Amino acid sequence: MKILVLNCGSSSIKYQLIDMANNADLLAKGLLERVGLKGSILQHQPKGKETFRLTEDVLNHSIGIVLILKILLDKEHGVINNIGEIVAVGHRVAHGGENFSKSALITEEVVKDVEKCIELAPLHNPANLKGILSMKELLPNVPQVAVFDTAFHQTIPDYAYMYAIPYNLYEENRIRRYGFHGTSHKYVFEQACNALNLNKNNINAITCHLGNGSSVAAIKNGKSVDSSMGLTPVEGLIMGTRCGDFDLGALLYIMKKLNLDPDQANDLINKKSGMLGISGISFDMRDIEDAAWNKNNKKAQLALQMFYYRVIKYIGAYSAAMGGLDLLIFTGGIGENGCKTREHICENLEFLGINLDKEKNSETRAKLELISKQVSKVKVMIVPTNEELVIAQDTLRLISRN
Repeated sequence: MKILVLNCGSSSIKYQLIDMANNADLLAKGLLERVGLKGSILQHQPKGKETFRLTEDVLNHSIGIVLILKILLDKEHGVINNIGEIVAVGHRVAHGGENFSKSALITEEVVKDVEKCIELAPLHNPANLKGILSMKELLPNVPQVAVFDTAFHQTIPDYAYMYAIPYNLYEENRIRRYGFHGTSHKYVFEQACNALNLNKNNINAITCHLGNGSSVAAIKNGKSVDSSMGLTPVEGLIMGTRCGDFDLGALLYIMKKLNLDPDQANDLINKKSGMLGISGISFDMRDIEDAAWNKNNKKAQLALQMFYYRVIKYIGAYSAAMGGLDLLIFTGGIGENGCKTREHICENLEFLGINLDKEKNSETRAKLELISKQVSKVKVMIVPTNEELVIAQDTLRLISRN
């Protein structure tokens, strides 16, 4: 029962092949970069073997997926003997709008609905669709499932997802908060509840997905009730290159002052801002921490302080909105590995009843672990995310019904 999981970006394809009949055994994973450009790079990691690296011109996603299937079948680097071993394909789809509150078996109607959401996610949904359509062409008889980043957040109430703009803009264009990273937030929340033997339907939790893209979710009684990301993934926390919360009046001022068109303004807030924009060094937290702590770089220090402050502010706000906090979870590249980031955030949240075990926190990276002390009123956990596994699980569940 082997399921291929695809995450197609504008110029990349991430993939995993998972054997769901054998305890979700990860058979292979890889990343194809520079799709559409010369010198595309494939890094393929088969189970129990060395990483295989290949440089080849991949002009589009369809050619890229052909290459991925070819390498999965390769005698030396592959992990399957024939293409028929792949029983289904699960796709990460960024935006499902209001049409999808859960994953969906891909049909012509689902494809049309995903196409309608392109204007809500112009950087992500077109690439996701390329993956879906390419697989349909290459493996027409293999079922496909779409797993939406926005689905988990469809339980957010209207008073939390609405923007204070003319209501007709919502009615006509569905402009509202959607939230992203939903697959990750849902997964780590459920993993933490299972590990701690907590009733997920009777607690207040906050999940912090901290990475190059970052978001915070408020989860009350097992349902998402708020998310820091909005109509797009730009809103909320400070991220690697995204600005996060920003005064719209200031953006209009900058556009007028610098004579920027909408595309240039979009590039500014999505690709040139965030930790990169403040530090002037890098979007990578490791580079910024090195500059701040070892080289006494003031801008890097400021970038870190701003990042911590924004996370702390959201946790405090969501705790108040839910009427208290029982569980705080860190995940994502920074959340799982950044022990100093977790410490800085938690030491400013002691008023909530958080009592961090600093020794355990400093020793733990990328491992499911409780890092708060026994006396802590709020339990604090590190939970490694696994969005690909969730996609494979949802895919298996949906194809089993048909």
